[in-house]
Amino acid sequence: MDRTMTYAVIAGSGSFLPERVVSNDALAAELAERGIETSDQWIVERTGIRQRHLAERGVTTSALATQAARHALEDAGVTAADVDLIIVATSTPDFVFPSTACLVQAEIGAKGAAAFDVQAVCSGFVYALTTADSFVRAGRSKCALVIGAEVFSRILDWNDRGTCVLFGDGAGAVVLKASDEPGIIAAQLNADGSQTHILCAAGNVAYGEVTGDPFLRMDGQAVFKQAVTVLDKSARKVCEDAGIALSDVDWLIPHQANVRILNFLARKLDMPLERVIVTVDTHANTSAASVPLALDAARRDGRVKAGHTVLLQGVGGGFTWGSVLAKM
Repeated sequence: MDRTMTYAVIAGSGSFLPERVVSNDALAAELAERGIETSDQWIVERTGIRQRHLAERGVTTSALATQAARHALEDAGVTAADVDLIIVATSTPDFVFPSTACLVQAEIGAKGAAAFDVQAVCSGFVYALTTADSFVRAGRSKCALVIGAEVFSRILDWNDRGTCVLFGDGAGAVVLKASDEPGIIAAQLNADGSQTHILCAAGNVAYGEVTGDPFLRMDGQAVFKQAVTVLDKSARKVCEDAGIALSDVDWLIPHQANVRILNFLARKLDMPLERVIVTVDTHANTSAASVPLALDAARRDGRVKAGHTVLLQGVGGGFTWGSVLAKM
């Protein structure tokens, strides 16, 4: 009887950002035309964000996801024909249906692969990665493509200074392959539906009309407090489940929402800031895309290397959160 354990390893990563880069100064000038006052100093002091990439009108989430997917496949040295599972984490799908994953599948030519979306907002990539890991461990997939992609600029109220300066657009992806060597070591997911009101976009289309509020709304203080509390607990729990100490983690790659959250979390975890991957300054908050974008950036600039242990964390509307511990 074959008792070989099957694991899922991250075999490659890729990312894609819209060409249009908007600095804080440029954004402040655009908002001033609407009568809204802000500045580079105001944004940097509160968020750490200095710029963001914004998709041109008409550019879809699937278009960004497809490019990130192609880069990940190339990095992993596999073709679309090898892919048997595609999961896209997004809160800004092209359509109600078909899923964004099916649109990506058609574009890359992975015909026949299972394809579906996961909606857990800024925790979406961590949820999708955990789901794909379960498929691989169960023998249901040998090569999975996991993507986080968003065009959040579509759902922002550009008259709300408190939210419109925070977000950007982009996509990141990884390829998971079956292996007999450990890759994803442990994962931990949670949600608290009673906290839906602190971060939501509670509108929809019904009977041909927009109902509710279609824009993203956020209670920033409540989100901050909730985020640092749950991410701290989640990090400790996933390391406990894996039987390793937090000090054995080489890199913390959390959701890129606000540099204050990242700094506060690092202090709570006693993690040196030099071991925290930060991209929020250049990408802003890209929701489900933020973790894979940060992972890919750190792999490509040589910080995250083969053999390193990384802790990926997401937290977002729902309220949702989770962690994935992986050996690269």
